[in-house]
Amino acid sequence: MSNDELVVRRHMREIWIARAAIVVTAALNAFLINDLTAFPWWFASVVELALLVPLSVATAWTHTQMLRATTSHHWTLIHHRRRKIRQAAIVLTMVITLINFQALFGVLKALLYGAKGTTGQSLLIDALNIWLTNIVVFALWFWNMDRGGPAARDFIKQPIADLMFPQMNADCPGHEAWTPGFFDYVFVSFTNATAFSPTDTLPLSVRAKLLFMVESFASLLTVGLVAARAVNILS
Repeated sequence: MSNDELVVRRHMREIWIARAAIVVTAALNAFLINDLTAFPWWFASVVELALLVPLSVATAWTHTQMLRATTSHHWTLIHHRRRKIRQAAIVLTMVITLINFQALFGVLKALLYGAKGTTGQSLLIDALNIWLTNIVVFALWFWNMDRGGPAARDFIKQPIADLMFPQMNADCPGHEAWTPGFFDYVFVSFTNATAFSPTDTLPLSVRAKLLFMVESFASLLTVGLVAARAVNILS
């Protein structure tokens, strides 16, 4: 198997891991206990999966074309389709973000002012659910944004970085050809959500810094109010 085929297959694997992460967000949305959103409990999951299915079909078809491509004309068409797929993936990520923030607003409002038919324990579980969804959502944002997205990172090789990983440092031997995978972005999102600041990976661009700020702020609100509510319940 040639090096180009290995790169294509790695790219395909990372894409499908990210698609699976979207299924995880749909499952987490379906398991929210309290009805605090402006839409039925099933609406968010159905919308996310309805958008994911055609995106996944287009992704699978494009990957098949990548393995069969033999001319520069084929790759030109593939690059055009990949740009469209990336745009659709960003729209889907935006929809998931808005849905999760709306759910977060409902839970935080209930934690602050109370809501009919809710209990402190169920609100805490919902808040944890939304916090976990937030980690996956921002991992998707970082993965789609950094250096032009997964296709640009895998095939262009020299795009401008939005995030500085430790492996990209010249003092890190053995990682000269390293590119981050989806789980690397999950780790970045998780550490930012728990530390409320960058840890080992630094944001370089303005858009990366804005995403870090939004995730940290949402996580701080969630964890802070959840902690306060938990103390109230235990006391």
